[in-house]
Amino acid sequence: MYIPSYRAAISAEYAKPTTAVKLKKKVRISESVIQTLLFLCGAISVLITLGIVVVLGRESLLFFASEEVTLAKFLGTFKWQPAIGEFGIWPLVNATLMTTVIAMLVAIPLGLGVAIFLSEYATPKQRSTLKPILEVLAGIPTVVYGYFALTFMTPLLRSIFGQNMVEVYNTASAGLVMGILILPLVSSMAEDALAAVPNSLREASYAMGATKLETAVSVVVPAAISGLAAAVIIGVSRAIGETMIVALAAGAGPAFTFNPFKAAETMTGHIVRISGGDLSYDSLDYNSIFAIGLMLFLLTLSLNLLSRRIVKRFREVYE
Repeated sequence: MYIPSYRAAISAEYAKPTTAVKLKKKVRISESVIQTLLFLCGAISVLITLGIVVVLGRESLLFFASEEVTLAKFLGTFKWQPAIGEFGIWPLVNATLMTTVIAMLVAIPLGLGVAIFLSEYATPKQRSTLKPILEVLAGIPTVVYGYFALTFMTPLLRSIFGQNMVEVYNTASAGLVMGILILPLVSSMAEDALAAVPNSLREASYAMGATKLETAVSVVVPAAISGLAAAVIIGVSRAIGETMIVALAAGAGPAFTFNPFKAAETMTGHIVRISGGDLSYDSLDYNSIFAIGLMLFLLTLSLNLLSRRIVKRFREVYE
């Protein structure tokens, strides 16, 4: 008598027709509520940004609608005194870029060095000690940094280079202290980018006989270049938009100069100074605030778009 094997019995069992099971998504009210709230958060952020752009654009149009103001004067001349019909924005832009460059000359090497140390050299105990100290720097009010630049950094520069060369208000002291301000931002973002590099790259470098420094400089840093570039550009955006340090330490009054030891007013510093005075609503000086704000917005927007392109380009290389 033939007895079917165990495997044949199992196959016969699975060959029997089965009823189709209909799967459907289970409705979870709590998940729907959370999803709706998150969507509202994103929508509110977008609406606020659009509102700021609309206000800047509308008020800036009032400034450029004046018969005295032309785009040629705004972008083609080098003196800013709206009260006497001078509308060249470049003295304010130049001072802003000068303080930003000085700040990044401080923040980039120090921030990158701190990031490499925390990522490649520091023990967990050292990392847990140094990170909170850097975060304390980020939490100090910027007005304190402004008075620090005025009462410490400026006297220090005057004692080194001479009082006749360094003015009391100058862009150098403002830029140096601004670099200290954005140092935690650059170092934190750079450290996150370095920590995200796979350990397999480090291990392969060590296996080839490379030292820890050679591995960090020649392997880890190039692999994290997209994140490092984003950290630098965001730091630049932060420096361009800084207000209180430059308002207190850089000087008052637009001046087109490339001497960092001279006083020069930045865009944000100028906005603070003239908005604190007695300006009548819808006057030319009042509307000029929004034109300067629009220029600041366009600068930071351009930097953010550049950051996204750099991150996308180099991320495609290393993925």
